[in-house]
Amino acid sequence: MKANILNRIPKILVFAFLFFSCSSDLDFDQTKDLRLEPVFVANLAYFNVAATQLINDGSPQVVSDVQSFDAFKDEFFRDNLVKAEFDFEVENTIVRAFRIEMLLLDANDQTLEANSYSVPAYSAGSNVIKFPTEVYENQRLDLLKQTVKLKFIVAMESGPPLDEHSKGNLKFRSSANVYMVIE
Repeated sequence: MKANILNRIPKILVFAFLFFSCSSDLDFDQTKDLRLEPVFVANLAYFNVAATQLINDGSPQVVSDVQSFDAFKDEFFRDNLVKAEFDFEVENTIVRAFRIEMLLLDANDQTLEANSYSVPAYSAGSNVIKFPTEVYENQRLDLLKQTVKLKFIVAMESGPPLDEHSKGNLKFRSSANVYMVIE
């Protein structure tokens, strides 16, 4: 019987200790002051066209492609986006000049904005061109949020004929930095 009482004493002491432990009131109102400002980096578009895919007699040529752009389908993303920056880089190793246009299209295929980039013909050495960053804020950001498609138009300028033995590539790379504020 004494052993049974001795076994209960530690249990009673632990139980009593739990009632007298320290605690403080939690202030959940602090969450009202929470402000998150995440920045996301993502690839926007990329293409690599070989000179052999552009065979022609030297006359101008236009190629275009339309891509879905459903980034703003999500209401949370659309409502918390405060700024977007697009960076573009082109590397041309083809002996022809190009003009690249990026069109922002709405749901009715209407052009919201058009950006044009001139790319000189390859002459030798490095021909990597970094274009100024396109910044979307305020009214321009509102236009961007209406975008559902991106259309790229690559116009090859006049120059020497290209055939199946022509060398070089036209590489287009772009990225987006997206700034959000979540309160």
